[in-house]
Amino acid sequence: MPFYLEIIICVALLIGGVFLLVRSYGLARLPDIYMRLHSPTKASTLGITGVLIASMVFQSHLKGAFSVQELLITLFLLITAPVAANMIAKTALHYRTKPIEKTKNQEPHGNHTRARRT
Repeated sequence: MPFYLEIIICVALLIGGVFLLVRSYGLARLPDIYMRLHSPTKASTLGITGVLIASMVFQSHLKGAFSVQELLITLFLLITAPVAANMIAKTALHYRTKPIEKTKNQEPHGNHTRARRT
């Protein structure tokens, strides 16, 4: 295998690994479900994409032709992760899961408690 392909694979794996590490840390440290939604959807999508790009480059070199399977998995992940996060957020809102006190702007629409200045 040429050295430049090894460098590309290593860089893609490192980038993917860093994003997956950030995802794990964010999932463990963020305090409520509304904040935890960002970690798995954004960081894991980027992390898995990095790993799949590395796999795509490696498999393309082994086969001698472009590897489509990893590209299809990446596209499927990019489509389904935001939809899953939206469904989890809707479920949390449906069950009226309370956010923590530090979370700003969590008032439902139409239920404003601030007094207007005249």
